[in-house]
Amino acid sequence: MNSPEQPLPTFDEVLLCTPQTSAEQVGLFLRRCLIPCGKGQKIYTMLYADELSYDVSCRAEELFQHLQRYNSSYRLIVLCNCERDNSYLPSAFSHYKVHMIPQRSRAEIQQYLQHHFRVAQPSNSAASVFKEHTCVGIVSSKRAGMGK
Repeated sequence: MNSPEQPLPTFDEVLLCTPQTSAEQVGLFLRRCLIPCGKGQKIYTMLYADELSYDVSCRAEELFQHLQRYNSSYRLIVLCNCERDNSYLPSAFSHYKVHMIPQRSRAEIQQYLQHHFRVAQPSNSAASVFKEHTCVGIVSSKRAGMGK
């Protein structure tokens, strides 16, 4: 996010974890991250790693320990809910923990995201509904089940 032209992460750089995420999915992700392949310096991110099941987390840690020997210059970010940092994977990686303070203001982050999610030629698309012709929007309500 150092410049507005810096791209967003690609689909292969992000793993959104849920309780249903399989060990195979995590394994493929870790292999992409930890096996050197000369495709540039991507930054890989596991989101909600605390949501992984115990078995999947154990297998992920074992694979990580095995693969990190082959690549000392990997870039991996593991994001967890701070209220669940006692679950298996956050606990296993706790010695790598780095407390982060955002380096950019909320307004700068929003402007960066608007730049990347804006539709160039707003035609008959859903982007015409959202603010400033962006192709992504969040609809929320304080009242559940109100037809969002």
